[in-house]
Amino acid sequence: MDIESRLEALGLTLPAPAALPEGVEIPFDWVRVHQDRAFVAGHGPLDPDGSPAGPFGKVPTEVTLEDAQRSARLATLAMLASLRTVLGDLDRVTAWLTIDGHVNADPGYAQTTAVINPVSDLVVELYGAEAGRHARTAIGAPALPLNLPVVLAAQVAIAPPR
Repeated sequence: MDIESRLEALGLTLPAPAALPEGVEIPFDWVRVHQDRAFVAGHGPLDPDGSPAGPFGKVPTEVTLEDAQRSARLATLAMLASLRTVLGDLDRVTAWLTIDGHVNADPGYAQTTAVINPVSDLVVELYGAEAGRHARTAIGAPALPLNLPVVLAAQVAIAPPR
């Protein structure tokens, strides 16, 4: 598949590992591998240096739909960066099984699917329809960590190391 080449061709760069704000500790792994699956913990959008990427706040009153969609793409790149760190090679991902999208949404906001659609589009563009198509949720939440507009989690099937 050569996912790294596809990322480069799209002009996309994976961020550095997440740099947590001072005082924030996490008691879990960003990616947990078990047998032929990798479970990806909730990832928010990251700047290239690994710091949380803004804008921050609720969609759509504080963050526009378009900015939330950009945040969702950045969160996808953050998940890919964590997968590469743990797996050593993004081509080990043989299928995207589920993606769970959480949107920091105002009460009654009904466009959560539109916020998360760029995530699905990017995964299918990188991995192709066979490996990239997945089941998905796009849930509005009353609050997300660090006031991020989007948090994503996923489950992928993986091949053994080469």
